[in-house]
Amino acid sequence: MPLVRISLMKQEKKEFGRKVGECVHQEMVHTINVPEKDYFQVITEHDNHSLIYDSSYLGIHRNDGIIFIQITLNEGRNTDLKKLLYKNIADRLHHELDVSRENVLINLVEVKKENWSFGNGIAQYAS
Repeated sequence: MPLVRISLMKQEKKEFGRKVGECVHQEMVHTINVPEKDYFQVITEHDNHSLIYDSSYLGIHRNDGIIFIQITLNEGRNTDLKKLLYKNIADRLHHELDVSRENVLINLVEVKKENWSFGNGIAQYAS
């Protein structure tokens, strides 16, 4: 169900973006009960002309290590679970990839189940 879009600055280590994606996916599985095989991601690398951010918005200090994570998922999770997901993703990225927690920007986009088609022109979750 989730479609994850991850945007980050171009990296010297080509596997870095994929590792970020793996961390995000594992936290979705553990924190919000996403099935292990429900794994759909778009990971893009940018230069500083195409990944724009404010370096101090809300008093949070960011730099070019910033990672934008947008997760489109079915609606219905409560605020506490969402907060836990944000924390767990930031913590995992920090511990496993040495990403500063301040550089982890996460946006959830909730949609109704009928807004998905996983192939064959069929709305698999529509009732």
